[in-house]
Formats: sequence, C-alpha cells, structure tokens
Amino acid sequence: MDVQLRHLRMLVAVVDAGTFTDAAAMLGCSQAAVSRSIAALETTLGTRMLDRSTHHVLLTGPGSRVVAHARRILDEVAFLHRIADDSRTELRVGYAYAAMGKHTRRLQKTWAAAHPGVSLVFVHSNTPTGGLSEGIADVSVIRRPLADDRFETASIGIEYRYAAVDTDNALARRRSLRLADLARYTVAIDYRSGTTSLDLWPPDAQPVSTRGIDGVDEWLTLIAAGQAVGMTAEATANQNPRPGVAYRVVTDAPPIDVRLAWWKDDLPPLLDALVDMARQLYATAPPRAQRHRPPATARASATPGGGAER
Repeated sequence: MDVQLRHLRMLVAVVDAGTFTDAAAMLGCSQAAVSRSIAALETTLGTRMLDRSTHHVLLTGPGSRVVAHARRILDEVAFLHRIADDSRTELRVGYAYAAMGKHTRRLQKTWAAAHPGVSLVFVHSNTPTGGLSEGIADVSVIRRPLADDRFETASIGIEYRYAAVDTDNALARRRSLRLADLARYTVAIDYRSGTTSLDLWPPDAQPVSTRGIDGVDEWLTLIAAGQAVGMTAEATANQNPRPGVAYRVVTDAPPIDVRLAWWKDDLPPLLDALVDMARQLYATAPPRAQRHRPPATARASATPGGGAER
C-alpha cells in the first residue's frame, strides 16, 4: 500500500490536536477512522509513528521525522490547489525585458473593465519563453524568434529598436542613432532572452566588442556606468527608465515583431480577447519613433517570431 495524503493529514491532525478524539472532531470524522489511517500509515512505512501509552499521544523518533516531511508535503499540495484556483481567476502574462511598454497600463485598465472576474497579471521571467516553459505564465510577450513546436504565437504589433547609452556619452546628445554609431563601443548583449544579436550589423561593420549579460538590471547597470552600450525594443525604453541611461531610436535597425505565445495544447482562458485587445492598442498608438521612421527596407525585414500565424 502506498502512503496516501489522507494518512498524512490524519497524522498531522493527531499531533496538533493531541488526541485521536480531538483529531477526529477537527477533521469531522470518527475516531475509528483516525485510528485506521494511522495504523495503515505505520504498516506502510513499517514503523510506529505514535506512542499511545499516555492520554496524550506522543511522536516516536521516526514519527517526528515523518510528520515534519508530512507538513511540507501537505503545504505543497495546498500550494498546487492555490495555483489551480488562481488559473481560473488570473491570466498571467510573462515577459523578459518589458511587458508591453506604454501599452501595459492601458491594457490592464481596459482588461479589468471588460473582464472583472479574471485579473490580468504581468510576471517577469528572464527566459527565452518569458516564463511559459517554467510554468509561471499562461501567455508570454515574445520579441525574438521562438522556434519551438510546443508553442503557438500571434503577432500583435511592431516596435522600433532603441539604443541605450550612458547620459555622459556624446551619443546621448543626438535625437537618433544608427547601427554604425553603436559599433564603435562594447555592446552589451543578452544572448538568452534579449532582442539584440550581431546579425543586426553587416559582417564588415561588427561592434568592436561585446559583453554577455543576464537580465535587464545587469544590462542597465553596465550602460549607466559607461562600460557598454545596448540596443533593445521601444517597450524597454518606456518601461525601464534608469538614471544615467539615455534611450535613442536607431533609425536603420529592423523593427521588432511583438508576439504573444502560449502552449499549443493548453489554450489560456480568454486568449482571443487578449490578442484582440493587444492588437488594438498597438494599432491605435504607433511607436513614438514614428518621426524617426526607419527606411522601408528596414521596415520590410521584420519577420514573424515562429509558431503558427493567428
């Protein structure tokens, strides 16, 4: 016979209540049911859990160790139930560097008015899938190719690329920059979840050096200290201001196709509503880089982020 959760619950209840009778009253069952469960647990584990020689039951040595683990197991099971309950009242949207930038707050407000029974919660996860693979997000905002057949994606809009430079750098005094301007410096690149790669620069005009980083905080800290420059999506510029860091649009860099992604075999609740609402926000509020609009060749080079078009 395997150890059952009800056996562990009975054991913890007896220890907390002090007697079989009080444990039965706490659990709303008979004393005989409590006794049978404890006996079954002791038989399964092959050792006595409780000393019944006194009016108040006492734990044996093995029982003390078992009850400590039993409490942790029951806590984990309760946590799983809370996750399942939250999945019915929350729609969790993961992201790596920025959620939806300037659209984030408006989306949350619009969503709350349209779907008061399901909260829209943004969660940060610096992973390639924005928390999908890790199970902390139901949907994620993706700004880089997602070549994984387990997921499906839908395009919701585009964002232009912005450079991030130290405010003491001469580049910060310019309204817009080009890729060649950044190539003269060390470029900080998050190879795991960022949107910048060396493929953005021509083979004969690569940056003088690169520095690998992990996450937006390390990226911003390096840039503010003048140890590197960076390039990112407009949403990062909008959502992550930092003293010492200036953001400037990069006019000859291809725009970024912003997508929502989800598990193919586990469609989140109200997915279509979220996709439609996000698309409307991106369509009605063009990127603030519009006055520095990249050339047509750059605009045409935006490619889908992988998965099926929706």
